[in-house]
Amino acid sequence: MASVPASSLREARTRETPFDELQHLQTQLQKNASVDGLVGTSAPIQLVRLLISRAMQFNFPVVILGESGTGKELVARSIHFSGLRKTRPFVPVDCSSIAATLFESELFGHVRGAFTGAMADRKGLFEAADTGTLFLDEIGELPNELQAKLLRVVQEREVRRVGATQRLTVDVRIVVATNRDLRQAAEKGTFRADLYYRLNVFPITLPPLREHRSDIPLLVAAFLNKFEDPSRPITSIAKELWTEVMAYDWPGNVRELENFVERSIALGSGPMLRNEDQALIVGRTGENFVHASAEPLCVMERREIFKTLSETAGDKLAAARILGIGKTTLYRKLKQYQALLPADTTGKAVA
Repeated sequence: MASVPASSLREARTRETPFDELQHLQTQLQKNASVDGLVGTSAPIQLVRLLISRAMQFNFPVVILGESGTGKELVARSIHFSGLRKTRPFVPVDCSSIAATLFESELFGHVRGAFTGAMADRKGLFEAADTGTLFLDEIGELPNELQAKLLRVVQEREVRRVGATQRLTVDVRIVVATNRDLRQAAEKGTFRADLYYRLNVFPITLPPLREHRSDIPLLVAAFLNKFEDPSRPITSIAKELWTEVMAYDWPGNVRELENFVERSIALGSGPMLRNEDQALIVGRTGENFVHASAEPLCVMERREIFKTLSETAGDKLAAARILGIGKTTLYRKLKQYQALLPADTTGKAVA
């Protein structure tokens, strides 16, 4: 994936029909390949890039925070493969998918005969990641008794296989990720405070997609490139569908947007992506997509514009950035919807 200059994004937004020429953004994506793999030019994404550039110069632990689907593993891989250990192993572990009874053996390894079924010595994931990076995803799901054992390894840089008497020295950088508030969990006692403070040396918080909507055009272009079908190239997106994509809150974040683009390509029947090709549109309140008859597009758009203006205290430039449209477009739409405004919202915010 890649990022493109803000000027290119502004050009795309000032066109009468966003994405009437997808080739423009796709060309920019190819010309401006990003080493970290992140797509976007918004301030929140630029801050994440800055933090990655700092973290990759050192070997201290990193905690990556963010909602599901925001790209936490992508950031972990960026830190490793752009950093001091890029030629060494990167070992990802999903802490939520390993049974508690097996976790100690998975993480630290075991010796033959340590338990029923242990037919031979086996390296653990810490040993597999030696001299490299161990990425512990969903660290907040780790049972409390295992948190104590993990703390000991992090502090002493030694592991002892299950059933063994000797300890092995390991040189592993720890990167963890979670969608939970670890500080709050530590205060409540559901996550060990000593482990939290030991790991939380360098936190990186990833923004939800709804907080950097201006990056959606670039993300869509990148995903169209990723899932491109040479036999059925997509050259444009219907304005109605685009309006919905920009208005939707994307609770599943970038992952949900990626799945949406992939599904749209699979269900599409022509070079333009349309609502009628899917018989589905993006809903504002449901967990998934709702039928097109649920609410007129103009109503959705009007509500989103005035809601955003209210949140920005009438700052039109800030609202336009959040909505992912140009300021001129925002003024035009405000004029269009002025007559439909409630009496108590016709003041300074939309003047």
